Amino acid sequence: MQRVIAKSILNKTKQRDPWFLDDYTVNPYSGCSFNCLYCYIRGSKYGVNMAEKLSVKQNAIDLLDRALALRARKKQYGIIVLSSATDPYLQFEQTELLTRQLLEIILHYRFPVHIITKSDLVSRDFDLVKQIDAEAILPFDLQGKLTHRAFITFSFSTIDTEIARIFEPGAPSPELRLSTLSQARMMGLCSGVSLMPLLPFISDTGANLDQMFSTFRSVDANYIFPATLALYGSDPGDNRTLVMRAVEKHYPQFVEKYQRLFGPDGKLPNYYRQAFAEKVKGLCVQYGLRDRLPAGRFLIIS
Repeated sequence: MQRVIAKSILNKTKQRDPWFLDDYTVNPYSGCSFNCLYCYIRGSKYGVNMAEKLSVKQNAIDLLDRALALRARKKQYGIIVLSSATDPYLQFEQTELLTRQLLEIILHYRFPVHIITKSDLVSRDFDLVKQIDAEAILPFDLQGKLTHRAFITFSFSTIDTEIARIFEPGAPSPELRLSTLSQARMMGLCSGVSLMPLLPFISDTGANLDQMFSTFRSVDANYIFPATLALYGSDPGDNRTLVMRAVEKHYPQFVEKYQRLFGPDGKLPNYYRQAFAEKVKGLCVQYGLRDRLPAGRFLIIS
């Protein structure tokens, strides 16, 4: 693990994602030790050995303090997403405490936050998230539209332990994530699921989707963001190569289907994505799960 000096830590997004509502993003770490084969970052300089390219931005605290002080003075409040390029709760966060210190600064300047993670370690910081939810200031155009100011979204591609071991070999188990999601809800925190990417014929079958939606409903998830898989690149470290290699090894019966489905652009065909969207829309209605962050009287239009 390296320690680096970053030039900046708070990134202003060009446009809010309709699911995550990110006005800003903060990534305290680079690289990732969870080693998810399908990760879109795989095409970056971190390559196949992402766990060996880990770095800590050791000046992140000072950078964020100065950046948020300036934004707060100008009343440029916005939802900060932790994180957009790696998980904010990698294993060594337990001793580094960098994400926790960043949350303390976010609380101090009263910015809303959206944490996206695969880790149960986030439960350590539920106290800070609870305070942010009570004290943060929403951006002007979202005031009166959102019911919360802090959100915790747990990322899943499956809830099957064996599938997770193949495609998410370094990540905390789905069981731990589900348990932590349930704890967040019992504490009154707004918490839900990023169900992406789902794996064709492996985790996106009708039976699997029904089981997942039922499970997420049983732990009282506030919302769910379902999305399909995209495969990019042809280099050894790209997610297309890694996922196809895993499919060939563990699910050889699907190799031809994967080769046929994923074209040069890396995306599934329109007909497949449309059928998937209709299926999960029906499941959201069936299980009473929102497909957006909880809103008040007004709809949030992307």
